[in-house]
Amino acid sequence: MKGREMNLKQALTDNKSIRLGLSAETWQEAVKLAVEPLIESGAVQPQYYDAIVESTEEYGPYYILMPGMAMPHARPEAGVNRDAFSLITLTEPVTFSDGKEVSVLLSLAATSSKIHTSVAIPQIIALFELENSIERIKACKSDEEVLALIEESKNSPYLQGLDLDS
Repeated sequence: MKGREMNLKQALTDNKSIRLGLSAETWQEAVKLAVEPLIESGAVQPQYYDAIVESTEEYGPYYILMPGMAMPHARPEAGVNRDAFSLITLTEPVTFSDGKEVSVLLSLAATSSKIHTSVAIPQIIALFELENSIERIKACKSDEEVLALIEESKNSPYLQGLDLDS
């Protein structure tokens, strides 16, 4: 990834980390499904999942960014090998400890907090700023449809000045 910023679309493709229409009974299970593609691709160590669960139990679901959408993540030192994203959708929402329901989980692995705030977050905001973004993401039937939505979000003012072109 030298010379260019961490690119959401590229990371989802490289890590083969889009999984659609999954089922989970609990938030723990949903987070596991969201982190699994990152473990499989080697972007994170298995303990990354445990770190997210532990911090959720301690601090609550601090990563629910908007109704219906969560961005599970933990600190870089909790087993992150490289910057990556995964995105999963659930057919039925799971309920977190604060009563919020979530059906789209976008897991983030960032090797530094700088990447997290300056590069990852703007791309995620841009995607979820799209009109009816949650419904549209949940309606996606293929990876290509998800990637097309991300492409559409690239015109967002949140992304001015980020070099996301491969």
